[in-house]
Amino acid sequence: MRQFVVVGHDTPTTPEFTLDDLAGGAGRLDVLCRCVTSAFFLSHAIREDVRVHLVLADAFTVTFEGSDLRRLNPDERSTAALIRGALERRDDAIGHQAVESSPGVSIRRRGLEPTLDAVDGTVVHLHEAGTPVVDVDPPTDPVFVLSDHHDFTDGETTLLADRADLRLRLGPRALHADHAVTVTHNYLDTEGFRSY
Repeated sequence: MRQFVVVGHDTPTTPEFTLDDLAGGAGRLDVLCRCVTSAFFLSHAIREDVRVHLVLADAFTVTFEGSDLRRLNPDERSTAALIRGALERRDDAIGHQAVESSPGVSIRRRGLEPTLDAVDGTVVHLHEAGTPVVDVDPPTDPVFVLSDHHDFTDGETTLLADRADLRLRLGPRALHADHAVTVTHNYLDTEGFRSY
């Protein structure tokens, strides 16, 4: 299983946003939507062994489960509609109990720390100051943690310093979050860039 935890700092926590302004009125929800499509889509297929957790403003986590996903299309608008559908069910999420809003999409009342507490696997903090990924063998059941268009906050950085098993960088230049997801998949698909 491959997992991605994407922290959205300015994202909405209510469904009252328009699908016509994801990069502005929806607090750069477009970035998270692109991460979701990068995590799941292959040419004419979906990665079923992937789970994505979108942490929205450290209040809610929307989880996409590849093996159960339906109605996910490779565009930002339809992905945002699935997120909005999850937020419409947010009042039904009691404590950390998940509520499924559509097949393969659920929402929980939890921020970054309890999300990290709940994941199983090797937690990998993706950061431009980390160890070069080419120097590290791919971990077992990796959980890659990355941020949206903002840097991690000081509190998030401290939390990740305590919780992450590895801190890796994907290349010599900083990448957009969705591009980092794609490069990470390639790293795993090629067994650490060693075999095609």
